[in-house]
This record gives sequence, structure tokens and C-alpha cells, in this order.
Amino acid sequence: AAGGPYELVVRAGGRERRVRDVLVGEVWLASGQSNMEWPVQETLHAAEDIAAAGDRRLRHFKIPKSWAERPQADLAGGQWQAASPDTVGAFSAVAYAFARELRAATGVPVGIIDSTWGGSSIEAWMDAAMLGLDADALEARMRQARAADEAVRARTRERLAAWPPVDAASEAFAAALLDERDWATIQVPALWEAAGYPGVDGVAWYRTAFELDAREAAAGVTLGLGRIDDSDTVWVNGRRVGATRNGWNTPRAYAVPPSALRAGRNTVAVRVEDSGGGGGIAGRADELYLATAGGARRALAGPWRFRTAAVDVAMDEGKNQVDTALYNAMVHPLQPYPLAGVIWYQGETNATPQGAHAYRDRFGALIRGWRAAWQAPELPFLWAQLAAFGSGGDRVDAAGTVIDSPWATLRESQSAVLALPATAQAVTIDVGDAHDIHPRDKRTVGHRLALAARRVAYGQDVVHAGPAYRGAEAREGTLVLRFDAPAGLAVRGGGQAPRGFELAGADGRFHPAQARIEGDAVVLRSGAVPQPRLARYAWSDNPAAADLVGGDGLPASPFRTGEW
Repeated sequence: AAGGPYELVVRAGGRERRVRDVLVGEVWLASGQSNMEWPVQETLHAAEDIAAAGDRRLRHFKIPKSWAERPQADLAGGQWQAASPDTVGAFSAVAYAFARELRAATGVPVGIIDSTWGGSSIEAWMDAAMLGLDADALEARMRQARAADEAVRARTRERLAAWPPVDAASEAFAAALLDERDWATIQVPALWEAAGYPGVDGVAWYRTAFELDAREAAAGVTLGLGRIDDSDTVWVNGRRVGATRNGWNTPRAYAVPPSALRAGRNTVAVRVEDSGGGGGIAGRADELYLATAGGARRALAGPWRFRTAAVDVAMDEGKNQVDTALYNAMVHPLQPYPLAGVIWYQGETNATPQGAHAYRDRFGALIRGWRAAWQAPELPFLWAQLAAFGSGGDRVDAAGTVIDSPWATLRESQSAVLALPATAQAVTIDVGDAHDIHPRDKRTVGHRLALAARRVAYGQDVVHAGPAYRGAEAREGTLVLRFDAPAGLAVRGGGQAPRGFELAGADGRFHPAQARIEGDAVVLRSGAVPQPRLARYAWSDNPAAADLVGGDGLPASPFRTGEW
């Protein structure tokens, strides 16, 4: 029966093993890339969610980032953790919000298996059969990659051999005066992988110096240090002046008080901690600067001093985009562990001109393949549609009209897979961030996935999706769009005329449209399109202005009419 905690007792061959604190309940697999991986501690509601955590019947199992050339029988590691203020900060934020709502809705223990890797492609989460690949050809490609990795690893280790390891927590290299003769020179900004240290993960140090006159030192300065991947702590003349955790895409700018400065030479020491993937002081050259109180800037880009402290040479870079590699190590070993369903948040990596339309076939094949592997043909499979984000990938004409949008096309591909049974998607275009591919409101995403689970997996009578386009009719210079909208149609924020719609005639060129709601329909008109034939809605990478919702506030999904 659901509940617990129970004790599992195994006896065999005169021996006994006891496993305590065992719960029985609903276990969901949470998978995908960084927006599913994103931890509670880095979200909009972090302080509130961490302080309120304390439900021992909500548990989270984090699978370490791992990859393999062939399907594995065992996971690389991981353990169950009960939700508490000490643990929940590292939980998947989307999965935690999802699990909290399922706890309330079902009244039984809920467990989340977190199998995620930021930047991963969908192909890495599929096996050879799902991808339609020849097993021998895949094996040959793996052998070539393995040989190349070994050669790179050997060269990197040779370079690192000159530096004895140092305790990762040591601040010895922050000192104002330091013998740097055995340090290397490295160009900044650049990821250290591109600067001669591929495969390096862990802690390394950077140092440089700048000159100030007495007046400048007495007024204080600002240090711009680019975008540091992932975390950093910064000292000036041996005094700590700033730090950032897990801000790989955040430009650093630290105010340095006069008390930390002196006339003449001043030293900067930066401790960088990289948990995987790219590492180091990156960003644009103009983001590395010294700004005096008067606003004048001096460039800090150029040669710095560099050495590692405590690092590994993992050669994991790029493995999250190798066909089958993550499936083999992070999904296959889970079978046949019983699951209530899967929640999925992935697609940003595949939102390219080449990959966005192909995604519908890939995604459908992944769902069917995972279901077959678990021998569960209608295993509930729910996903988050891509949030709004200014990707820079939209192609526009001279008037600023979008001609092609890989992000919009990938959202369309996600919606197309709703044709499979026991599926649902959470539309999130209203909780994105134009400037950050990792929007911080993960609670809303988890809530919408929980609504989908309550309907699809548990059969509860809840509205789980916003309005869905179902057909169009041309009528007297307008195009009338019909929707399935169980909660009715509305405009987010209480407005009268929904935004985000465009019309095109026979020439296929789209123009902004005026829209009005009539019952379960939206009527579109444009003075530039006297005989409309086609419509589209929220068709860009960052459709933040699109505001058609259901009466319950759930947003309508982006779409376009016609065949493409």
C-alpha cells in the first residue's frame, strides 16, 4: 500500500540486509536539459521554497551527469533525499514544484528521479533504434571519438603536471603579493578549454594587475570581469570584493571600495569553480574593464596569469550531444523501475534551422521508444514547451516581420507530438525571459505540469491546458479561428483585444492583425491583407506580447494555420 516508512528485509544464504525508511508512492522521471536541471536555490522563489521545505514524503534522486558508449546496467551513482531546508535547494526546481502539487492532489508519497544534463540534445537521450542508426556505424564513430578523447586528455594532463594540486577551498592564491613564476599566461576572455585546457573541470585561479593614481584609489573603482563559468570569488590586494554562484551567463561587475585599493599597482585574484562543460572567464572583451569613479574605463582583456588548483580531466565536454550517450548511462539503467510517468523539458539545443522541424519525429520516436523500454505503451509523458527567449535566431525581413523562427518551429514540433496518447504540454511563453535562456520562475512550470499529470495520469477533472487552435474559416475579409477552450477565451491581464496574431494572403507574407474574441473564436482582420488565407500566433522566439489565454489564465499555444 502507498505510504510508509517501511522496512525492506532481504534474507538469503544465511545473511540478512535491512533497508529502512522506504516509501511506496508515485515516482516520476524528470529529464531534459538545463531548464529541468535548474535547482531550487537559483529560482525566483528560492528563499520561500527552501524555508518551507520539510516534507519527508517528497523525495528526490539526482543521477550524476554520466555517459556511456553502450547501454549500462547500473547508474553511476545517486541517492534518495527527503525534502528539507538542507537538501531542497539542490533539487530540480520544476520537478520539486510539480511533486509538491502531486503530494497535495494524491495524498501519497511522491519521488522524483532527476536525470538531466544542461545543453543536451534530444539525440543523446535516444538509443540507436529510436534514431534509426546502424549499430556498427555508431560503434565505429564511438571508437573514433574515444581515441580522440584519449589524445586530448594526455596533452591536458601533461600541461597540468607542472602544478601540484592545492586544496580547492584554499585562499592562498588570493594574496596581494605572490610568486607567479610557475603560472601560465592565458588570454582573457575565453573559456579555458579553448585556451589549451580541454576537459578541465574544478577550481582554477586567474591573476592580473592594474595601476591607479592616488585620486582614483581614494574614490573606488568598479571591476567588470565578463561572464564567469560557473562560479567565482574575487579579491583585490588580498581583500574579498565579490562573488557569484552559478552565473555562467551573468556579466560580473564588482564595486571595489577605496579601503581595498592603493596608489600604484593593485592585484586582482579570481577563483573560478567550474562544475562541468565550459569553464573560465568568458564573455565579450568589452565586459572586462576597470571603471574609475569618473566613469572612465580601461580594458582588462588580454593576457592574465593562470593555474589550476583542484581539477579533473573529465572529457565530458560535448558528450551531452553525442547520439545515445546519455540514454545509455542515465536512462537505460533505470529500466524496469516502475514509473508513474515522465516530465520533460528539453529542446533549446535542437532549436536550430536544421533541427527544429525534425524535432517532431525525434521527440515522437523518443516517447515511443521509452514507453517500449518500460513495456508501458501509454506511460504518461508530459513536457514543458519552450519559454519565450530572445535567441537571436529569428530571420526577419526589412519590415521586421519574422520570416523563419527555429524556436517557434520547435514549439510547433512539440505541439505536433500531442497526437500521441497520454501526452500533454505546459505552455510557458508567458513566464520566459527575453535576456535569459533560464527563466527563474520554475514554480509556474511545475504547476502547469502538475495540472497535466492530474488530468492525464490520474484522471482528475481539471483544466490542464490553455486554448488549442482547431480550425479556420475565411469570412468577409476576416479569418475566424476556432479554439478548443474548456475555460473560455480571455486576454491576459484583463484586456479586450488579444495580441500576437498575424495574417497573410496568397503571397504568404504576414502582417500584424487586429483581433477580437467572439465566443470560442478569435476574429482577425488586417488592412494589409484584404483576403486573408493564413494566420499565425506568437510566431517568434520571444512572443512575450502574445496574450490569448483561457478563462483560467492558462496561455494558448503558439501555432500557424495551413500546411508547412
